Amino acid sequence: MRPTASTPSTSGLAALIRARAQGRSDAVFLEAGPGDADPEPRRLTFAELGELARRRSAQLQATTVPGARVALAIADPVDLAAAFVTIVAAGRTAVPLDPDAPIADLRRTVGRVRPDALLTDRAELAGLGLPLLAVAPEASADGPADTEVSGAVLLSTSGSTGEPKSVILSEARILHVAEAVATHNELTPADRGFNCLPLFHINAEVVAVLASLYAGATLVLARRFVRTDFWVRLADARITWLNAVPAILAILSAQELPPPLPGLRFIRSASAPLPAAVRERVSALAVPLVESYGMTEAASQITATPLHGSAPARSCGRPVGVELEIRDDAGQPVPAGTVGRVTIRGASVIAGYDGGRDAARFDGAGWLDTDDIGHLDDDGFLYLAGRRGDAVNRGGELVYPREIEEVLQDDPGVREVVVTGRDDEVLGAVPVAFVIPTDPAAPTDDLRRRLAERCSRQLARAKRPAVIEVVEELPRAATGKVARHRLARLGS
Repeated sequence: MRPTASTPSTSGLAALIRARAQGRSDAVFLEAGPGDADPEPRRLTFAELGELARRRSAQLQATTVPGARVALAIADPVDLAAAFVTIVAAGRTAVPLDPDAPIADLRRTVGRVRPDALLTDRAELAGLGLPLLAVAPEASADGPADTEVSGAVLLSTSGSTGEPKSVILSEARILHVAEAVATHNELTPADRGFNCLPLFHINAEVVAVLASLYAGATLVLARRFVRTDFWVRLADARITWLNAVPAILAILSAQELPPPLPGLRFIRSASAPLPAAVRERVSALAVPLVESYGMTEAASQITATPLHGSAPARSCGRPVGVELEIRDDAGQPVPAGTVGRVTIRGASVIAGYDGGRDAARFDGAGWLDTDDIGHLDDDGFLYLAGRRGDAVNRGGELVYPREIEEVLQDDPGVREVVVTGRDDEVLGAVPVAFVIPTDPAAPTDDLRRRLAERCSRQLARAKRPAVIEVVEELPRAATGKVARHRLARLGS
């Protein structure tokens, strides 16, 4: 029988930390590795997290005001995760930054979000001109005040189609999703999750860190994805679930997969649609694969496929903890099976962007237009067709990239594919496919010809790519998502 973690009776992150420090004091919350440099992995117990939260609260009370924005540029994943949790619990707004970004890039971000202080383990970031706070605060004789103030996290959208927008997620929003994720995936204190996704983005922060804290479970953190001996290292670390993105699963599934791993309960995929061919290859591991759809504006998860049982092919699941409707361009709900705009509402969904940008995407009833296009089936499963801005207007006919991508991805010679639009003097725009081959040494002309024939058999003429480019890699954001706006620089 799997143990369960008691849910604290008092809401809020500070109360949750205290409950875990008291009830799970010696259990490990955060652990470094596997594969990181230290021969003996660093560990942070729940009791140590509770003490760190006490020190952090005293540190921030002495240096900032409630709600102050505290930037984090910390390379060590255990330190970063712990700082994120304790800053929000102390009633401040955590602003996680990419710890590996060039200082010029960080300076632009700081100029846009205007934090009040900085926690960093990079000495050169003193040049950003922010008050520096110790990553590991010293013990204080004075304990934190009894009054609890709600914290938040400030994040930027990926900016893949334009200038990044700042999203402020309240403590209540991120905890709402953490509880929903932990419940949906049946996380318990017996679990040991593995996360190698960037901790300065919402997925890792909520789905990995906060959901594990909510469940009283252990989370193993790696700075980055390393494919060498990946499954062996997960088995050695006794991992029970894996937090991944399609790009990682595409790389791993192209290799020889191991026999079923003892203890691995499920794999979770997020950030982008999972190609059907990758899903089929990963199924050889014989563990449940939970596919999800989410966005920063909803504190990560919006839909997820069931942990137990099956989901329809190419679906990203049902809504979890949110309301979801498909609407037409006039804002009216449409019947099941009709493609339209994906709109969401709920306790996790923001009411607007910081500074009031893109206000037209929010209505007075709390609904957010996600900018995604898709449809629901009669059972409430969501199918995404793509983003509204990614649609290719080919001579007046809208072509959605995902339909083309799935046809191409089914070819065994394709490891990954992305379709985008390219300007055309006659038609206005045409779809162009960028393909990473499974075997880089295979003749590219043969692959192009085979893929063109596949498209001619399975796609209407308007949907067939005008060009198929074979490339070694694709430009990506830090989350692993493909930066579509940079694809025009590739190929001819």
